[in-house]
Amino acid sequence: MNKTIGILAHVDAGKTTFSEQLLYHTKSIKQRGRVDHRDTFLDSHEIERQRGITVFADQASFSYNHSIYYLIDTPGHVDFSPEMERAIQVMDYAIIIISAVEGIEGHTETVWMLLRKYQVPTFFFINKTDRVGADVEAVLEDIRLNLTRDIYEITDSFRDGEMDEGLIEFVAERNEHLLEQYMESGYQKDLWLKSLQEMINHNQAFLCSSGSALQDIGIEHFLAAFDQLTVTSFESDEAFTGRVYKIRHDENGACISFIKALSGSIKVRDEISYWNGQNEISEKITQIRVYSGSKYKTVNHVKAGELFAVSGLTMITVGSYIGEMNESVGFEMVPALKSKVLFEPSVNIKEALRFFKILDAEDPSLNVIWEENMQQIHIHVMGTIQLEVLEQVVLERFQLKISFAEPEILYRETIHSTVVGYGHFEPLGHYAEVHLKLEPGERNSGITFLNACHTDDLTVGNQNLIEQHLFEREHNGLLTGSPLTDVKITLLTGRAHNKHTSGGDFREAAYRALRQGLEKASNILLEPIYEFKIKVDIEQMGRVLADIQTAFGKFNPPITEGKKAILSGTVPVSTFMGYSTQLAAFTQGKGSISLVFAGYDRCHNEKEVIETVSYDKNADPAYTSSSIFCSKGQGYSVPWDVAEKEMHCL
Repeated sequence: MNKTIGILAHVDAGKTTFSEQLLYHTKSIKQRGRVDHRDTFLDSHEIERQRGITVFADQASFSYNHSIYYLIDTPGHVDFSPEMERAIQVMDYAIIIISAVEGIEGHTETVWMLLRKYQVPTFFFINKTDRVGADVEAVLEDIRLNLTRDIYEITDSFRDGEMDEGLIEFVAERNEHLLEQYMESGYQKDLWLKSLQEMINHNQAFLCSSGSALQDIGIEHFLAAFDQLTVTSFESDEAFTGRVYKIRHDENGACISFIKALSGSIKVRDEISYWNGQNEISEKITQIRVYSGSKYKTVNHVKAGELFAVSGLTMITVGSYIGEMNESVGFEMVPALKSKVLFEPSVNIKEALRFFKILDAEDPSLNVIWEENMQQIHIHVMGTIQLEVLEQVVLERFQLKISFAEPEILYRETIHSTVVGYGHFEPLGHYAEVHLKLEPGERNSGITFLNACHTDDLTVGNQNLIEQHLFEREHNGLLTGSPLTDVKITLLTGRAHNKHTSGGDFREAAYRALRQGLEKASNILLEPIYEFKIKVDIEQMGRVLADIQTAFGKFNPPITEGKKAILSGTVPVSTFMGYSTQLAAFTQGKGSISLVFAGYDRCHNEKEVIETVSYDKNADPAYTSSSIFCSKGQGYSVPWDVAEKEMHCL
């Protein structure tokens, strides 16, 4: 039986130490490393050892009883949460590590939210019970109040497949049929174990154990219980499907794609198909690797349920499905900041761009952008720690010394009114016309497309071409040049010429129609917002509420738990991204805060931002709202505000 398990936690909860113990007890490593000694098996990168934190989602494998386990140790720092989220998508089970002293911390709630989104069955291990101030019961109550009430502590309740009365009651409360059977014929070990396994797999029960990873207390019991309580099933006889959860490049620059096999099997030299976002690609597998830490062995064949890496896929992207599935992938952990890459004058900037494109393939959340007119590289980031690590990564991997400008907020733009945009492109020898209706979309819906064009006006092929062009890149808004979002675009009609329409004519016409529509619309600026959850002593609640209001945030009615107050709501990233430091200062580190990116909303200081950015909509080299018409063999430009009168389809 193959099981992929993920170890997740808020930073410093003991996640990597816990992973070391699992590997040691299953004889996968000969000695246990320590984070403070910089010799752990999974934190094999020099950057991780220097900083004492996990940055990359690395994996190992071990055997236990009759199962093969693939263990993924994920980053615990919020700046590297996109890496964590990509790994979560291939986990069969997750284990959340929580400190018995600190309890649930900000990032713990983010981890829980992601695991619920992807419906990953989850266990808890309350760690550091050997430390002064450890309180397992308090942490369990914290979990019940803030995460789930369907939790049960099994340290003394489950052993060798047997359940005590308390655990039997917990299971029976959640399964009426089992309760009736129990009343009639009593407890039957195999039946109850199978029922509990099913409840875990359906996210109806979350089991917890406690101990100390550093002192090796409770680890063996947890592993034995976990092994008995988890079951997986994969279809090896079906067609091969898989999911790419990580991409790396080897020392020769070759792309190594890390895959979870969901069904079927593949072998070296097999040809596989995948969707790269625009086209279906078929390529041949040239090598299959099974990684454990930084080392790997090559194999000829893998099957459903296994984690492995392949070479030979040159156009694959992180999150891609392989095989018959071509579902799109959306991520919750999205950067709200951007930064400019700074170079020494002697650096070949195009060579530097090539390096950053490699990093972009490995971490799509970077969204590396090349500003041709300014000869600048911009990236999207989660925070300043990520920038520090990237600086070191670029130096070590590419021998390139760089730095970054102060991070800035990533704004978006949308419209507040419905308009029709017209675009015409007819220089000599070319011809295309496109009419688009632009409507405000739901907040955080992105760009959506509808087709209302009749085939008498444009062929299906040309209609599809227009849609493809509209989605092949982000489009700039008029206020700050920030990406356009939350707009519903409907293709109304268009026109082509049998002889003269070619190449990118519809791209030119569609972009001009979009831009002309924006010129006529009421445009608004959007800013990224956090969904926050803050827990402080009741006497500190007034201070926090005042801070939230000062930061232009919105809050829900406070909830009190004993002497604690829980505050939740939304707040702009720009006014709140440094608040965790302030909170720690005036609560002496006792207050907790969770900040999760929650999309975009109307900018609270729109006028100020627009003035600061100083974007000139008429000088954007990528866009124009004017149309090109032809008369007497000469092309001429028509401004957006009079172009509508000259359109051919009206």
